[in-house]
Amino acid sequence: MGRENLCRGLASLSLLILLSGCAATDNYIEPNMDFASVESVAVLPFANLTGNEDAAERVRDTLMGMLLATEAVYVLPPGEVARGISRTGAIPADGPSAEQIKKLSGVLSVEAIITGVLREYGAVRSGSTSANMISLSLQMIEVSTGRVVWSASATKGGITLLDRLFGGGGEPMNAVTEEAVDDLLDQLFQ
Repeated sequence: MGRENLCRGLASLSLLILLSGCAATDNYIEPNMDFASVESVAVLPFANLTGNEDAAERVRDTLMGMLLATEAVYVLPPGEVARGISRTGAIPADGPSAEQIKKLSGVLSVEAIITGVLREYGAVRSGSTSANMISLSLQMIEVSTGRVVWSASATKGGITLLDRLFGGGGEPMNAVTEEAVDDLLDQLFQ
């Protein structure tokens, strides 16, 4: 009797884990950072490791809009960021150097810079089932010191057990993207 209950419990736990879908996060916050001193940020173009050429720009736009909507900080418009990058020189794919951060901060007049890497974006397949998925990592760099004061990752979407059993196809890409960005902002403002 006890073994049967244990097996049922393990089966229920396994089902619960599978139904939760793919959702992973990783977070670092500099303990000595005064985030209240950050009044304006520049979001640099994201490194794009996906096969979709426009994906990084779409996700960056979503992040900028949702960050601006929090009213916690002023987000520099993408045109101003592009102007600053063109004045200071190209930013390498692995992110700006400490020297480039100081040059950018002088041109852009911000307290922090956000960089990102888009690892996954779009449909993933398993057999005949597919669903949308996103994996994104961000970091915030304090321009006065050049140090990373916050970093976080989020992976959302993917194929769930319900998708496998009943078909479906998961959530639309824009909904999955907004979930990932919302999760990242929750980690930033915790």
